[in-house]
Amino acid sequence: MKIGFLGAASGEVTGSAYHVRTDRAEVMVDFGLFQGGRRADAANRVTALRRAADLDAVLLTHGHLDHCGRLPLLVKAGYRGPVFCTEATREIAALILRDSAHVQEQDLNRTNRRRERAGQEPLEPLYTAADVEAILTQFRAVPYGERLTVAPGIEARFVDAGHIIGSASVELLVQENGRRRQVVFSGDLGRSNAPLMRDPEVFCKADIVIMESTYGDREHKPLDGTVAEFESIVADAVARHSKILVPTFAVGRAQLMLYLLALMFRNRVVPTFPVFIDSPMAIEATRICGRHLDLYDEEFQALQRQKPLAEDMRSVKATATPDQSKRLNDLEGPCLILAGSGMCTAGRILHHLKQNLWREGTSVIFVGFQGQGTLGRQLVEGAKTVKIFGEKIAVRARIYTLGGFSAHAGQSELLDWLGTMAASRPKLIITHGEEKARMALADKAKERFGLKSLIPEAGQVIDL
Repeated sequence: MKIGFLGAASGEVTGSAYHVRTDRAEVMVDFGLFQGGRRADAANRVTALRRAADLDAVLLTHGHLDHCGRLPLLVKAGYRGPVFCTEATREIAALILRDSAHVQEQDLNRTNRRRERAGQEPLEPLYTAADVEAILTQFRAVPYGERLTVAPGIEARFVDAGHIIGSASVELLVQENGRRRQVVFSGDLGRSNAPLMRDPEVFCKADIVIMESTYGDREHKPLDGTVAEFESIVADAVARHSKILVPTFAVGRAQLMLYLLALMFRNRVVPTFPVFIDSPMAIEATRICGRHLDLYDEEFQALQRQKPLAEDMRSVKATATPDQSKRLNDLEGPCLILAGSGMCTAGRILHHLKQNLWREGTSVIFVGFQGQGTLGRQLVEGAKTVKIFGEKIAVRARIYTLGGFSAHAGQSELLDWLGTMAASRPKLIITHGEEKARMALADKAKERFGLKSLIPEAGQVIDL
């Protein structure tokens, strides 16, 4: 057996892709998009797998773009086999891939107009909407916990990874040369005791573990404290009749914010006030989550049995169209607007910030990581003025940053997940993290469990 690392290696946290080859079969686990500027765009255009038609199966851990975003390229390269994933992942991935193709088309149209004016040849899109629809016909939904044969000599089992709805860690049982080996792919692991999400499911043993390390070098703030801080900020803003803006990611974070607001209304932490989901993608993602409420944790289920949380969310409105979004400009507080993008790099949140940042009564709550160079990063670092659509905007709003809502496990949570398998002495391969995070997690795994780690580079093939 050999495993090729076609992304999320060499200190990267995007482009997850693992090519598993045995003497009888070839399987791909994830095939995600590289994200982060021109270098990422160039990496996406490299033919990473030249014999896609030889694959027996693809297994998808979850629907985030950095894990599913290159799947349409497999269709273009001749792959016609199944893509196995959970039903919720199938629906989330469809939403995200369709949006990806749409965004590419818009961006490429602008780029090609510039190239035409410069006398240059037009560029082709990475993939089209038709390519997305083609790969979606190959998706096959599987339930958690069920073992199925995905290729000759390879069985797979998906278990809940607790990261986003439908997310999974994948266990492969590989029969080769009269020997059976257990290979575990962590996928992206969620946090323990997180609101809404179940805890990541663990494994008792493994021969090989391919493990993410996004936060392998640090811990998160305690969740209980972060939730209490969020409630305090919202309560203060409501008392001041503030308009509250929450830049939010459409899948996962938006639904968590709605859940916390529903609990605040139910427990009368604040009086019910208008909440707007001002993101077509977040609206659809919330609908998808509503079809899979059974995947949420026992605390959520207990609350549902008492009274459906939908009854606490009657003040929540979806603003799907641009005109509905524009009408929010004239709205007085208290109200709360959830809008993308989460780092304020695009989307409707830019229009709301332009209209409201200069108003002293506005509150802006950041509930996710803000990348270097983004507008969100400027605001959380205390910028007094920012540029939006080329216009200089004064920052008089109150800016709040909550760092404890990450959907990724912190260092100790990663080690706890690994610890249930440590006694079986697996070969540990650490991926999906910046170099500092990968090395820190490797050091801790050696210190705590005596496990040595392999740290693969992009394109490397490990012979097992």
